[in-house]
Amino acid sequence: MNAVWFVILAGMLTAYAVLDGFDLGVGALLLILCRTEEEKQAARDSIGPVWNGNEVWLIASGGAMFMAFPKLYSASFSGFYLALMLVLWLLILRGVGFEFRHAYHNSMWTSLWDLTFSGASLLLAVLFGVAVGNVLRGVPLDSLGEFQGSFTLLLNPFSILAGILSLVVLCLHGASFLAMKTEGVLHERASQWTSWIWFGAVALVLLFVASSFLVRPTFEENYLHWPILLVLPLIVAGALAAIPVFNKRKQDGAVFAATCTLIASLLACAAAGLFPRLLPSLAGTAMNDITIYNAASSQHSLVTALILNSIGLLAVVAYTSAVYKVWTGKVRKLGY
Repeated sequence: MNAVWFVILAGMLTAYAVLDGFDLGVGALLLILCRTEEEKQAARDSIGPVWNGNEVWLIASGGAMFMAFPKLYSASFSGFYLALMLVLWLLILRGVGFEFRHAYHNSMWTSLWDLTFSGASLLLAVLFGVAVGNVLRGVPLDSLGEFQGSFTLLLNPFSILAGILSLVVLCLHGASFLAMKTEGVLHERASQWTSWIWFGAVALVLLFVASSFLVRPTFEENYLHWPILLVLPLIVAGALAAIPVFNKRKQDGAVFAATCTLIASLLACAAAGLFPRLLPSLAGTAMNDITIYNAASSQHSLVTALILNSIGLLAVVAYTSAVYKVWTGKVRKLGY
């Protein structure tokens, strides 16, 4: 049951990264890709019906962590308190920037909120990558499993590299989504930017993989123990290879599917390398890793939580599927 909850939590976080990832990418690229007011409106309309619903997966992941692995929840939310507050405020500013933009038809007002929405999206993309980088690297934990350090300790070279990789991959994801949802000049520009960003994504993925083995030399243990896991990096390579091929053929939907696969497989690789660790301890600290065994609730609680979580997930999946089905197709000039 512990391993089942590890997969569930990893899957929920991956769903958030894939779903909210493209609207973070669109937000980060808004002021770069969109040259006219009509293009900005088309970009906002492409994510407008779904962006806030996508964030449900982040909230649900926090709830699942609290139910299944309360010790991980305690260590993460206390140790990363300042980082989480930054994430919370950026999520608020992002929502405010998106919704308040239409309050007044004034160029200075709209420019301010466009900058707020775009800047918050960009910083969130970086911070989420920094968080993943620190989980892979490990954090200092004391004998009680509590974080010992400061916010600046989290901004180490490896986590910053992870943050840059996250930003580039999510921008690639967002550009491919815009190419799929828009027409005309914006579509062509988004498609072109997809090609350009792809080169940076490939270089950063290779650099990050090489760096991960230096930071955590034991990362390959699970891959050697269960060779079937080697299919995950092969999927990463396949997704990266497919993006420029589909983009050249103007198969926008296939490009977007490839970027979804890229994000999901990258996170799956990280999860496979971490298992059964949830939050590794940094070398030289007092406590062993926080794992699916020493951080979990009782077996009875895990079973009960699984039943309740399954019911909630079915509702979320059904609602999400319905929304995406309704808002399928290209963005029109009148918006949504």
